[in-house]
Amino acid sequence: MHGYKCEYCDGIVREKMVKREMFKHKHGFVILEDVPIGVCDKCGVRYYHARLLRRVAEVAAGKTMARSEQVPVAQFV
Repeated sequence: MHGYKCEYCDGIVREKMVKREMFKHKHGFVILEDVPIGVCDKCGVRYYHARLLRRVAEVAAGKTMARSEQVPVAQFV
């Protein structure tokens, strides 16, 4: 999946395991833990495998979930 050229620069996309990655979905936000993603070694752009995005959709739709956490929300002013 990785080792290909970044579409934005001359960097190479390499696999990186991240502790937490947040995704915005039409049903809200999803946080996945211990996620293998592609990251450009030059510009830092993140790339996601289709299988990972399907997992995000499953969690967002409520099909599977390990736990939920509250997120604080406040107005800027």
